[in-house]
Amino acid sequence: MAKQTVAEQFVDILVRAGVRRLYGVVGDSLNPVVDAVRRNRALDWVHVRHEETAAFAAGAEAQLTGRLAACAGSCGPGNLHLINGLFDAHRSMAPVLALASHIPSAEIGTTYFQETHPDRLFQECSHYSELVANPAQMPRVLHTAIQHAVGRGGVSVVTLPGDVAGQPAPSPGSTEHALVSSRPSVRPGDAEIDELARMVDAARRVTLFCGSGTAGAHDEVMAFAERIKAPVGHALRGKEHIQYDNPYDVGMSGLLGYGAAYEAMHECDLLVLLGTDFPYNAFLPDDVAIVQVDVRPEHLGRRSRLDLAVWGDVGETLRALTPRVREKNDRAFLDRMLRKHTAALEGVVRAYTRKVEKHVPIHPEYVASVLDDMADDDAVFTVDTGMCNVWAARYLTPNGRRRVIGSFSHGSMANALPQAIGAQFLDRRRQVVSMSGDGGFTMLMGDFLTLVQYDLPVKVVLFNNSSLGMVELEMMVEGLPAYGTTNRNPDFAALAQAAGAYAVRVEKPKHLRAALKDAFRHKGPALVDVVTDPHALSIPPRITGEQISGFALSMGRTVLDGGVGKMVQLARSNLRNVPRP
Repeated sequence: MAKQTVAEQFVDILVRAGVRRLYGVVGDSLNPVVDAVRRNRALDWVHVRHEETAAFAAGAEAQLTGRLAACAGSCGPGNLHLINGLFDAHRSMAPVLALASHIPSAEIGTTYFQETHPDRLFQECSHYSELVANPAQMPRVLHTAIQHAVGRGGVSVVTLPGDVAGQPAPSPGSTEHALVSSRPSVRPGDAEIDELARMVDAARRVTLFCGSGTAGAHDEVMAFAERIKAPVGHALRGKEHIQYDNPYDVGMSGLLGYGAAYEAMHECDLLVLLGTDFPYNAFLPDDVAIVQVDVRPEHLGRRSRLDLAVWGDVGETLRALTPRVREKNDRAFLDRMLRKHTAALEGVVRAYTRKVEKHVPIHPEYVASVLDDMADDDAVFTVDTGMCNVWAARYLTPNGRRRVIGSFSHGSMANALPQAIGAQFLDRRRQVVSMSGDGGFTMLMGDFLTLVQYDLPVKVVLFNNSSLGMVELEMMVEGLPAYGTTNRNPDFAALAQAAGAYAVRVEKPKHLRAALKDAFRHKGPALVDVVTDPHALSIPPRITGEQISGFALSMGRTVLDGGVGKMVQLARSNLRNVPRP
């Protein structure tokens, strides 16, 4: 009987760790591992068209399940392509194991063909990155990598030269170590809980601001908010976990925000940050007391000054805290914020979805609103960075069963389609919708062919405004005329049909519902190419004088450049969406 190779042993350990798919692109140094996957029925090789897609797909799978997922790239340029998707997975705290195959071990350090140093290159986007130099080393390195990825939440990278992968493995017993499969709960000490209770009792007006760390703690947050009569706002990554069944909801803060979250955070006496590493400190107050609760101690206090830092899970913390605080009876602050929130929703968020059924080009907000109505109650949405983030944040309705995945912490373009691949492989029966912008879609458009090759029933809803809309807005706020942001696009529906997928192009609002209905009914991959208004721009819920000045300067420069017609269109598109002072 032939002795097991290092590659076969590597695959066996992945299977024991619960990995069911290995996303990647085959290539010379990776061939021993790919062949080992071919001969192992417990692990599938998913052949994508670009390694960046492989990393994004693995990251999406890990985010949806909380379990280890894996991707691979061949030596040099192959595994370099993984890096953007790995950065996204790491910053999203998704447990991902990346295999970076390497040049022949005897050639390392000689500037050999395709030589890079993956064990160094991936250090910034991983908890653990190590080179396997000999067969006896591999099992312990791989075990350590898995423990880091699962235990700390993030990426681990194992660099494996192709010649080492093909060598005989050490004894089979070295693969039988127990592996970590979940992370423990962290409860703060009694001293921190008592101090937090004291601060809550002393404050007349308390606001809760929630992030992705509130996943699984919806009931605890609601019980705490009810006891202290607190408005509850959220960051983008907290929306899916906290907004549904929430009578205290005051919306979202930040550049993509809406509602009264900003006011509730700035007009309270005590702001409690729950499981959020919200990066935009310009939207955080600097004149109120702030408490932060987070399971990751490195997150505490790195965005704002804290009056109390609490290291612990949100759920564990609130289960210990809520019985210790006195119940508040005064709802005046909460009710005032709820009224502000309702007024904001009626005036701003719905501005583009009222009386726009005949507007051409189609308002993107209308598309997002209709999509929200028609998608399944347990759909998974993957969302491109840019304007699609805005429409998803403002118009997708969470319910505790839907999931929304995006590059919300890393901010990469081209993430939606690759993440949809990982989500759909996880469950072919669940509806997966990729909300793609034309800029992001065209970056990794080759992997639309992956949908066709595997007959994955992903539905790509393409917001096609022929521009890099978010970049254009950023330029305008800086007082610059839009430049280099226009895309000359093909008929994407025709391209998708030529690739063998169902596709339709929508240019009029009256055709949108029927097009989405037909696409959702189709059993295979489908693309709905919706031509949207390029002049529909996101207006933040809080506009500063500096932003207004920059926007006005940009408009003036554009007019001087002969673009007055565009400015008239933009003004008409956005006039009713500007918040009143």
